[in-house]
Amino acid sequence: MDPIQQQIKDSKLPLEPHALIFPIPFQGPVNGALKLAELLCLSGIHVTFLNTDHIQRPLIRHTDVLSRFSRYPNFKFETIPDGLDHENPVSGDRFQEVMDAIDAVTKPLFREMMVSGRFSRRSQRPVTVMIPDGVFSFAVEVAIETSTPVISFETISPCCLWTSYFNLAPLIEAGCIPFTGNDLDEHVENVPGTEKVLRKRDLAVFCRLNDISDPEIQRTLEEARTIPRAQGLILNTFEELDNLILPHMRRLCPNIYTIGPLHSLHKSLLKPKPTQKSPETSSSNSVWKEDRTCLLWLDTQAPKTVIFISIGSMVTLTLEQLLEIWHGVVNSGKPFLWVRRPGSITGGYDESQVPSELLVRTKEMGCIVDWAPQEDVLAHSAVGGFFTHSGWNSTVESIVEGVPMICWPCYVDQQVNSRFVGEVWKAGIDMKDSCDRFIIENAVNDIMDVNRDVFTRATNKWANLAKESIGETGSSSINFARLIDDIRIMSSTMK
Repeated sequence: MDPIQQQIKDSKLPLEPHALIFPIPFQGPVNGALKLAELLCLSGIHVTFLNTDHIQRPLIRHTDVLSRFSRYPNFKFETIPDGLDHENPVSGDRFQEVMDAIDAVTKPLFREMMVSGRFSRRSQRPVTVMIPDGVFSFAVEVAIETSTPVISFETISPCCLWTSYFNLAPLIEAGCIPFTGNDLDEHVENVPGTEKVLRKRDLAVFCRLNDISDPEIQRTLEEARTIPRAQGLILNTFEELDNLILPHMRRLCPNIYTIGPLHSLHKSLLKPKPTQKSPETSSSNSVWKEDRTCLLWLDTQAPKTVIFISIGSMVTLTLEQLLEIWHGVVNSGKPFLWVRRPGSITGGYDESQVPSELLVRTKEMGCIVDWAPQEDVLAHSAVGGFFTHSGWNSTVESIVEGVPMICWPCYVDQQVNSRFVGEVWKAGIDMKDSCDRFIIENAVNDIMDVNRDVFTRATNKWANLAKESIGETGSSSINFARLIDDIRIMSSTMK
C-alpha cells in the first residue's frame, strides 16, 4: 500500500467533498452541467468538470469559460479522449458515432481514472460523489464498482424520461412497441399519469423503430435500468411543471432533486448581495460563436412582435424544409430573428436556391445569424413567439420568459416535450410530423395575434411559477440546498 492510501486509511476524518461532473459531449448538456458546476462551487464543493476532447475544444475557443471559472479555487477542468477529431460539434445525425467512440475509447479510460488513476481513492483528492449524465450508464457501473456515491444528472426532459425511457421496457412487454398499424394518433394507455395525453406520435422518435435490437433502443433500456441504481437523480424542472409525472417517477427513483429552471437558479444565486460585487451572470457556455448584434436588431422592433426561430445545436434541415419554414414565416408578415447554425442544412445551401422574393422580404423584415445568445433573445421585450425544435433547455428557457412556442420536434425528447407544451401546459402549438408553409403561417398568426391573449395567460402562469420555484422558499431552492447537504453527507461516508 502506497503512503497516500495508508494516510487515507489511517485518517479518522472524512474526505473533503469532491464532485466529478461528467456531461455527454453536446451543447445543451454541457451548458447545463457548467451551470450546476458553478452552483456547487459557490456552495463550497470542490468540482472537477470532465469533458471529452471533442467538446472541450470549441468550448474554449468560443467562450471565456477558463478565465470565468479561474475565480473558483475549488474548480478544475479535466479532459478525456473520445477518439473524435472533428473541429466543430457534430449534429444529431452523428449521435451514434459519438456514442460509439465514447464506448470504444472513453469508457475504458474513465474506469481506469476511477479505479486506479487520478480520481481514485489513491489520488491526493479522491472523487467523493460522481455526477454523470444519465446516458452514461457505464459511469454508474464504475461508481458502484468503486463504492463511490453517484447522482445521475438527466438533461433530457422528465416527461420524456418517464414516458419513453422508464416505460420503454413495459411498453415493449405489453406489445405496444414496435408499433402495429399506421395510426400514430392512437392513444398510449400504458404509461401511468399520461393515459389521456400521449399518442404514439408523442413518444420519443426511437419508439417508431421496428427493431428493438436497434442500438438506440438498447442504450435507452440500459439507461432506464441504471439510473434507479444511483443514489439520486437531478432534473432540470420544477415541481409544478412536471407534477403529472413526478409522483410516478419517485416510485422508481425516490430521491429526485428538481432544481430547475437551472439557468434561472444559476442567475439568482449569482446575483450580487447589496455589499458585494458579483461575477457576470450572462456569460456564455456556447460551443458555437454567438452573434450578439442580433440584440441590437431586436432593440429596433416593437414589443412582442418578433418570432424567434432556432432549431438548436443538433437538428438539421433539408432545403425543402428550410424553404417551407421560410415561406411560412415571411407570409405571416411578422418580423423574425432566425438562427441558422453552420452545417445545419443537409446537402449544403446557397442563395441561388432561394426564390428572390424571399430574399427581398427577408431584408425588409428579418435578421439571420449563425448563432445567438438564446437566453438573452428570449428575455428581450421584442420577442413574442418562439419557433423551436423543442429541446429541453429551449423549452424551459421559453417557459421562464413566458414566450409561447411553435414546436417542430425532431428526435430524442423533443416529440414528448412538444406534446406537453401543447396539450398539458397549453404554452404553444405542437406542429410535429409536419413542415408546411400554410400550417406554419397559421401557427405564427395564432400565437402572435389570433389567440395571443390565451397563450399569454398560460405562459405567464408558468413563468410566475418558475420564478417562485427558485425563490428563497421555493421548491427548487429547497431541493438544491438538500442536494448540497446530501453531497456532504455522502462524502462523509468515504474514508
